[in-house]
Amino acid sequence: MARMKFGAFLAPHHPIGEHPMLQMRNDIRFAAHLDELGFDEFWVGEHHSTGWEVIASPEMFLAAVAERTQRIRLGTGVVSLPYHHPFNVAQRMVQLDHMSRGRVIFGTGPGALPSDAYMLGIDPMTQRDRQDEAIGVLQRLFRGERVTHESDWFTLKDARLQLFPLQEELPMVTASSISPSGMTLAGKYGIGVLSIGSNSDAGLAALPTQWGFAEQAAAKHGKTVSRDNWRVLMTWHIAETREQAIAESAQGLMHWHNEYTVGTLMRPGAEVFKSPEEAVEQTAFAPGSAAVIGTPDDLVAAIRKLAASAGGFGTVLGFAHDWANREATSRSWELVARYVIPEIHGLLDGYRDSRAYVIEHRESFERAGQAVLAKIMSHEGAAKALQEGMQAQTAMRSPNAPDLNKAAKDAAKATK
Repeated sequence: MARMKFGAFLAPHHPIGEHPMLQMRNDIRFAAHLDELGFDEFWVGEHHSTGWEVIASPEMFLAAVAERTQRIRLGTGVVSLPYHHPFNVAQRMVQLDHMSRGRVIFGTGPGALPSDAYMLGIDPMTQRDRQDEAIGVLQRLFRGERVTHESDWFTLKDARLQLFPLQEELPMVTASSISPSGMTLAGKYGIGVLSIGSNSDAGLAALPTQWGFAEQAAAKHGKTVSRDNWRVLMTWHIAETREQAIAESAQGLMHWHNEYTVGTLMRPGAEVFKSPEEAVEQTAFAPGSAAVIGTPDDLVAAIRKLAASAGGFGTVLGFAHDWANREATSRSWELVARYVIPEIHGLLDGYRDSRAYVIEHRESFERAGQAVLAKIMSHEGAAKALQEGMQAQTAMRSPNAPDLNKAAKDAAKATK
């Protein structure tokens, strides 16, 4: 597999209370910050209700982000296909691909919030079938085909895009939760997967068997799927110490869980936390917990464990949240870039190997140093200058500094 990539998934999940305009401006700055830190991907969702998830058009938001970033890939996480005419979706994604200079990843889904589908008068039982139908049409449009398609929810008559993607092949992924439907769609169309369900205990437990659904569907439809195109969502808050990470995030975590997960979404089995301490314990430290609240080393261990249990995946996406204040949240992502990513990528292995080699071969290097000094001492003028310089250094050096006079004497003996 290729080297693991890192990114952020912004639903967003913002507590109600802050000015929406300022929230959006801060989210754009957040994306630019991740670009500067070297993260690979930035994902934004589509939602139309709950009050906590306020971005209705990921394409519009990512167009603004594209103007303030240079290299980070921009993903729709996700466009809810049953909410839109597929031709209009294709037009918007192609335009965004050009506006971002070819950095778009097209993430699709059936629609996550029942309240969104209800407002639009969409029967939830039809959403996954409509996503399936739309993906097939979208792939044909992106390939430049002229499409005629009659459906119970959209019609195309000799439809063909007048502008094609800037990328030779626009990358597509489908969202996957605990059910096998998302993985099956990925296999059917040979596209990538965004495992949003991994953001829960049950989702983490299901990952080891999830990929098999994609491979089975791909084999059935004559397609191929790659783990390099599998993105897995994780949740974390990182600080210099575990105690600091807990102190920074506990109150916000409890508020997010009680007000959004339980109070707004009313997710089955979710119960109100009675204290910040309970929130942290159940979210990050109970058996099977999905989140990491701790140090960079804690996150490195968690990523390696998850990758091993899942059999490997291409990208880990951190779930962006407001558990901590903005300063602590920014520092958390910086710590991931500074310490977690290089550790996972093995960028520090050469440093450690070089240091260990020097320590293990110190005796050889000392003999080499003596040989160099001996060569110098063989020249009378150079030897005198060296002696004077060493005498001056002796008067100034710390108690732990090397004894240069002794080194010179040893070298002189070596010349006799």
